[in-house]
Amino acid sequence: MLDILQSIIPTVLFYSAPLILTALGGVFSERSGVVNIGLEGLMVMGAFVGIVFNLTFADVFGAWTPWVSIIVATVIGALFSLIHAVASITFYANQVVSGVAINMLALGIGVYLTKVWYDKGQTDMVNQPFYTTDIPVLSNIPLIGPIFFEGVYVTSYLAIILAFVAWYVLYQTPFGLRLRAVGEHPMAADTNGIKVERMRYIAVLLSGALGGLGGSVFALTIASNFSHSTIVGQGFMSLAAVIFGKWHPLGAMGAALFFGLAQSLSVVSAGVPVLENIPQIILLIAPYLLTILALAGFIGRADAPRANGVPYIKGSR
Repeated sequence: MLDILQSIIPTVLFYSAPLILTALGGVFSERSGVVNIGLEGLMVMGAFVGIVFNLTFADVFGAWTPWVSIIVATVIGALFSLIHAVASITFYANQVVSGVAINMLALGIGVYLTKVWYDKGQTDMVNQPFYTTDIPVLSNIPLIGPIFFEGVYVTSYLAIILAFVAWYVLYQTPFGLRLRAVGEHPMAADTNGIKVERMRYIAVLLSGALGGLGGSVFALTIASNFSHSTIVGQGFMSLAAVIFGKWHPLGAMGAALFFGLAQSLSVVSAGVPVLENIPQIILLIAPYLLTILALAGFIGRADAPRANGVPYIKGSR
């Protein structure tokens, strides 16, 4: 049993990390009242930038290349999300349409530039990805250590730590209170001196940064290259995690872990007696099926922020 857990849990964390990071971005954006359907596109852009930067500067940064790559992808993700912010906040565009445009634009840019720069449909494999490691001290704890802290990616625990940081920021700081106020009742927030548009811009930029980070972590731990099929639904799973987690950072993390478990089934099935006889195709579609079932049974009970998806026009009533 311990051997099975030791193979399952690191894999679950491994697949969950990009979903957690991107879902946290979705929580910030939607808590401010801006629907972000574009999480998929932000992950695509993060994956593309992370891989291309890694391939280009591997000789310069050496072992630090993956870390610098995800930082660059985070910055580019934030800048790319400005398109959604300007369209939906400044020009009052339909937020769903703007998010869909982000998804299409990101994939188009990534695939086109890959073809131009590498003269093929996918990039080369990176030489400096993230590698599994043992967490010092913690991996020596009896029973728990080998299961949770041996052969894991540091990025998995980075995602979990950031989930708690996001909870603290949203629920224990004045900034978080203002952001939630903007998402619940922007007119009241404006009356009390809170800059609604500024808060929403910050939230969407945070969403872009975390989406870019999530995409680059996925690319540099799971895929190791970029193509049109590197990110295939993970952004929508993250959006589902936001809803399933009731727009709460820790709830989104829990939902992302659940979806990460679903994604890991096809990988760990050979070592799990209960799963080894299940056809591989069933395990491959399990993440998407469970996402649909989770939302179908839960979405009616989840209360979104009241002003979510509603443009705020100053002075309107």
